[in-house]
Order: sequence, then structure tokens, then C-alpha cells
Amino acid sequence: MQTPASPTHTADLPQHVGSVAQLEELLSRPTSPALSGLRQLDGDLVILGVSGKMGPTLARMAVRALEQLGLPYKVYGVARFSRAGVQAELEAAGVTPVACDLLDRAALARLPDSRHVVFMAGQKFGTTGNQHMTWAINTHLPALVCERYNDAAIVAFSTGNVYPLTPVVEGGAQEHDDPQPVGEYAASCLGRERIFEYYSRTQGLRCAIMRLNYAVELRYGVLVDIASKVWTGQPVDVSMGAANVIWQGDANAQALGLLAHCATPPLVVNVTGPETVSVRRVAERFGRIFGVTPQLFGAESSTALLSNASRAQALFGYPTVALDQILVWIADWVQAGGTSLHKPTHFETRDGRF
Repeated sequence: MQTPASPTHTADLPQHVGSVAQLEELLSRPTSPALSGLRQLDGDLVILGVSGKMGPTLARMAVRALEQLGLPYKVYGVARFSRAGVQAELEAAGVTPVACDLLDRAALARLPDSRHVVFMAGQKFGTTGNQHMTWAINTHLPALVCERYNDAAIVAFSTGNVYPLTPVVEGGAQEHDDPQPVGEYAASCLGRERIFEYYSRTQGLRCAIMRLNYAVELRYGVLVDIASKVWTGQPVDVSMGAANVIWQGDANAQALGLLAHCATPPLVVNVTGPETVSVRRVAERFGRIFGVTPQLFGAESSTALLSNASRAQALFGYPTVALDQILVWIADWVQAGGTSLHKPTHFETRDGRF
């Protein structure tokens, strides 16, 4: 694992995270990118697809940042809310939840007006066997949103999966590299980007496309997948020998920060951590912490799904939570039997089938 320059804003980070409430506070703590992105708001913020893994903490961060900045604007969180309790949690945090099937044109038209939108809606897992729905959500829905919010600045979530597997020694794909998506999910994500680009180039829509790869926290993510397997004695596949990760709170902050960088044509930004993280080394590190020998299988391939985040670091600086801190937090959390979202990332998948 490469060691980057020391991150900033680490003085007030806890050594251990002991509760979901403490974790949620960390994930939604506003940092400089979020504050800079929201400082220029002149109206309410709408977050579409807010009920996923990242949306609730991103929405809470926006509320906290606006309060810190002394701005009076609302944060609307829009989703179908199929998971119980999310609406109430958001409302308690100061977010205004709005239930909506975004594929319903009439329902979309009734949403609050806004000149500032974060688009998080998307489908990944369950694509195989349900390809039509993935394409509808990942390509048709963006077109509906671009028409509905044609005067807004839109930050659109995308994924590093639009890139091909690249040689590990090259340090990851850059934004100017040609996309070469592997599998239908990745292809539909490139389709999503092209829809935003179309409306930007033909209708003047201002947007930023955020290629995320991968956000992690203590209940979910690539590092949790590895830690859980090491802790329970399950084998860890090292054939996808490397990955990029970023603390979810930092990914949230950079997403909000991109509101200040929406452009025509779209600004494309890889959002991830600065390290090329060795899966083998991470498993061995967890093994040392747990006092066990990790069970590894497979051989590292010369290529992996990797992104170069130098553009994001030029805009926002290094992530505020260092990789080593994340590893320590996750190890403590897993050993203590902390809550899990029970959603494997399948980061080791090399054929694009999700």
C-alpha cells in the first residue's frame, strides 16, 4: 500500500467508534469541500435517490453544513423509501423527505423546484436477470431528471466501473482515458453519463459527473468484506489484487463540493482515495490485528479496477480520514460484533456481472 501525504483535519477523530450514532456523526460531519460547495447555494438542495447506502449521511452532512454556514435553505431527500424507518431518520436530522417514484413523470414534475441537485439514483446489484430495469434507472431516469431540472447545477453519481481493468503498475484510470465498460451494469452507467453529457452539450445543463470507486465505512465496503472474511475464517480471493477506497464521509463531502464545479460540458472527476490498496496486505493487516492467519486463495492479476484521483485531490485536497485509521476502526467494529448492512460489494468480480 502506498503512503500518501498526511491528511488534514484528523485531530478530532476518535481512536475508536463505539456506536452507530457516533459512526453516523462522523459520516455526516461537514469538512471543507462540503462547506465550499454549499456556500454558493442560492436556494434549496434536492437529493434524488437519497435512501441508498450513502444518501442519508450525505443529506445529513448538507443540513449540518448549511446550518454551520448560516444559510436558511432546505435539503429535500427524494426516494421511494422502500426501507422502513429511513424517512423518519432523515426528518429527525433536519432533512425534508419526499416519497416519489422517480420513473413516474407526473410524480417527478411535482417535486420541489431547485437550482441545485445531487443525483444518486442508480441500480447495480440485481442487474443480471433484470437488465431492463437497470437500463431504465441508469439511463432513462437521468433523461427525465435533466428535463425536469434543466436550470439546475447537477452533481451526478457515476462509477469507476465505466473504465476497463487497468495495469496495477499504472496507478489507475484517469478521466481523459477512454471508457471501456465491462458488463451491462457498467455499460448502463456509461449510458447515464452520456445522457447528462447530451443535455449539457445541447441544452446548456451544468453538471459534474462523479466516478466513485469505492466508498467505505464500518458497516459496508471493500475493507469490511475483507475484514469479515478474515475474522470468520473464510477465504479471501486475491485475484482482484488491488482496489481504491475512500472514507464515505470524504466521498459525501466531495460530492457536495462538486456543486461549485458544475460546468458545460460536464466536469468528470474520479473520487477515491490516493492509495493503490493491496487486498493481500489488507487481509494480512487484519490478520495481525485479529491474531489469526488469513486464508487467501488465487493469484493477483496484473490488472484491476483502479482510478487515479489526482484531479479530485487538486480540487479538494487529500481525504480527511487516512486509510490506516479506517482499517483500525473496521477491525474494532468487526471484533465487537458491530452492525453490518450485509451487502457484499463483490469487488472481486472481474467479468462485470452483478
